[in-house]
Amino acid sequence: MVRAGYKQTEVGVIPEDWDVFLLPSVCHFRSGKAHEQFISDAGGFICVNSKFISSEGAVRKFSLKNFCCARKGDVLMVMSDLPNGKALAKTFYVDEDNLYAVNQRVCAFTAYKDHPKYLQYKLNRAPYFLKFDDGVSQTHLLNNVFNKCPIAIPKSRLEQQAIAEALSDADGLIESLEKLIAKKRLIKQGAMQVLLTGKKRLPGFKGKWITKSLGELFDFSGGVSASRDQLSGDGICYLHYGDIHLSTKTFVDVDRDASSLPKLNISLNKVPPSALLKDGDIVFVDASEDNEGASKHVVVSNVASLPYISGLHTIVAKPKGEDTNPLFRRYCFQTEEIKRKFVFFAVGTKVTGVSKTNIAKIALTYPPTDDEQFAIASILRDMDSELSALEQKLAKARQIKQGMMQELLTGRIRLI
Repeated sequence: MVRAGYKQTEVGVIPEDWDVFLLPSVCHFRSGKAHEQFISDAGGFICVNSKFISSEGAVRKFSLKNFCCARKGDVLMVMSDLPNGKALAKTFYVDEDNLYAVNQRVCAFTAYKDHPKYLQYKLNRAPYFLKFDDGVSQTHLLNNVFNKCPIAIPKSRLEQQAIAEALSDADGLIESLEKLIAKKRLIKQGAMQVLLTGKKRLPGFKGKWITKSLGELFDFSGGVSASRDQLSGDGICYLHYGDIHLSTKTFVDVDRDASSLPKLNISLNKVPPSALLKDGDIVFVDASEDNEGASKHVVVSNVASLPYISGLHTIVAKPKGEDTNPLFRRYCFQTEEIKRKFVFFAVGTKVTGVSKTNIAKIALTYPPTDDEQFAIASILRDMDSELSALEQKLAKARQIKQGMMQELLTGRIRLI
């Protein structure tokens, strides 16, 4: 049953005063051309490729003739995906007077009469763009996909503009939060580099910092090997090395997250005590695909002493004494100096690996008192809490925008 004022079309239910067109009748479509060989530092055109649109590539300028050019008001779209699978059909709106030269893996749309910003938002969710062919190493959108794509458009350009402005405001909020989060992360990174190295001391603390090898501070052991396929929602909580690599935090709160942690169905008496993680234990990965992951680790928060197993490709570091504060351990391995030491001891070709023997050789310099360690870690923890709150706000803003697109671009909610 279609409600009053709406009609059923090939793209779904839309307002009666909206029309459905094939994309070629709405805008002029142009494929990009190869231009790498024409790159010149003195050029006046900005290179647009899939990396540029996905914000992963640097801006390059060059000079050439006979290429696909995009100007203010055009919409650019990625036609061939990046290896990470996040760029296909992503769009970029040209809202400035710069001249853009479009690569062969990108196309340009120029609206004939409709609002170009509305066109961009509509193209971001056009259903036909989900249908693509697999290439040898990339996925592609083909030209005939665009030719067959129907698009629903309000007859009133004012309504198109109102929808575009509402979604642009949502984008503005998202962008401002992203910039603020990036700034806060840089501030935190700077604070770690001075507070965790002793370059800046907090008021009231004196005394020379202590340097010891990790072998003097911790006992090292391995975990219980289990593949991802063996894990489920039943059994004993299990820490897979892949989850350490994927984590954006440097600690695991077992008490809080036990129900959502992956589990291994195994009898507890078959787990060696050295692989059971206690409060304050550190778990390093012993394998990584690159140097950046060589020092990846998590500190275990497990006040209730719940059974928690360290898994495959992990190295467990259990404190020998109380030299380092548990909260301080969440941060003391994040300095650039420590990361360089891990990379120095890492070995391998395609896979970077560190061993218990080599980790034990790494030296750690730390404050002489528990109070100073805790004070430093508390400052960094507060920064983390602020970042976490901002990231939650960003996730909410993105969710709201998705809802707005669903309602506004289908006409379920009318702005005028």
